[in-house]
Amino acid sequence: MNDQARPMTPYLTLDVFTDTPFTGNPLAVIPDARALPEDALQKIAAEFNYSETTFIFPPEDPAHTARVRIFTPTMEIPFAGHPLIGTAVALGRAGHGPDLILETGVGPIRAHATPTEARFTTEVSLQVLAHPDPSLTARALGLPQTALAAPPVMASVGLPFTLTELTSREALAACTPDTAAFKQGAAAHPGSLDFAQFAWVRDGATIHARMFAPLDMIPEDPATGSACAALGAWLTAQHGPQTLTIRQGDDMGRPSRIGVTTTANAVTISGAAVPVMQGTLAF
Repeated sequence: MNDQARPMTPYLTLDVFTDTPFTGNPLAVIPDARALPEDALQKIAAEFNYSETTFIFPPEDPAHTARVRIFTPTMEIPFAGHPLIGTAVALGRAGHGPDLILETGVGPIRAHATPTEARFTTEVSLQVLAHPDPSLTARALGLPQTALAAPPVMASVGLPFTLTELTSREALAACTPDTAAFKQGAAAHPGSLDFAQFAWVRDGATIHARMFAPLDMIPEDPATGSACAALGAWLTAQHGPQTLTIRQGDDMGRPSRIGVTTTANAVTISGAAVPVMQGTLAF
């Protein structure tokens, strides 16, 4: 498609769950995707090669703020946390808000945004999808089974993750994903989003975590709001409402800080985001 066929399309990148550039989780946002052909969206996301890219469209309900479509490098997904935080901040920087309603693949989500930080609340019910084999999960994480503090559980509030509590921060740092084991896990659990693994250790109100999804071209994710939401909902089901800070990305040099607050029926994810680059798509 040449320049005469459609207007140039701007993009913005932000680092999310941080207030410092070049830390946190990068996100590409296309603030107005109306001119893009449908078959270009996945290609653009693959070209950015971030864990997610979002495309903003006018809302289907005029009472809402925007419709947001979220793509990983390999597929469109209905819901994810750091894309919603980053997109909300991008909308806040563009003069929207502070209260927003974002249309997603799991339905409308209420958000609150400023030009520097955002939060959103999801009331999607917790789904416990499976209890993956501990031996297979340990092999996927590259750890001995003795490093698992409890049996893993596959859970979702919009996107499924295998949540695996480990025995120590040292065990978390030692994770070395085994792609062959991920392939076995994905075959055993076809609806598991490529057997994505969220390993975690709790220290009071702080949780240290890492997320691996190598089959989705995400060897490690610096910050995974949807996994944090699933973990928050799971912990709430076991122990009651939670107020947590999740530290992710430390072991890969991209420190991220994710706020998680829960009630019996809802999870709120919060964090900062900072713009890093902007430009236009040139194809």
